[in-house]
Amino acid sequence: MEKKVVSTTAAPGAIGPYSQGIVASGTLVFTAGQIPLVPATGELLAGDVGQQTRQVLENLKAILEAAGASLGTVIKTTVFMKDMNEFAAMNAVYGTYFRDAPPARSTIEVARLPKDARVEIEAVAIVTKA
Repeated sequence: MEKKVVSTTAAPGAIGPYSQGIVASGTLVFTAGQIPLVPATGELLAGDVGQQTRQVLENLKAILEAAGASLGTVIKTTVFMKDMNEFAAMNAVYGTYFRDAPPARSTIEVARLPKDARVEIEAVAIVTKA
């Protein structure tokens, strides 16, 4: 099994001992959980859960593209939320990114996320480009 590290400046850099993503055997990419950090500044995007979800998905999109995948090839996501009462607002934005054949998804409420973000999302996708 071959493992390749994915790294792009179009998404926030890793802030610890982890990779933005890993491509396994050239077929699947597993992303690290993304919070709403603005890549250019490294700062948390201020705003409501909808705005934060949009930034998270843009960050995921950049990592997936750097790995030869796309949002359209995502097969599974895990969404971590600070407050499940904000699910509808997160889901409304999420749905604009995954319209056709949306991936399988788990959503979990957690006590706290890095930098006190409201949402974090990780993904598994099929690599379609080398």
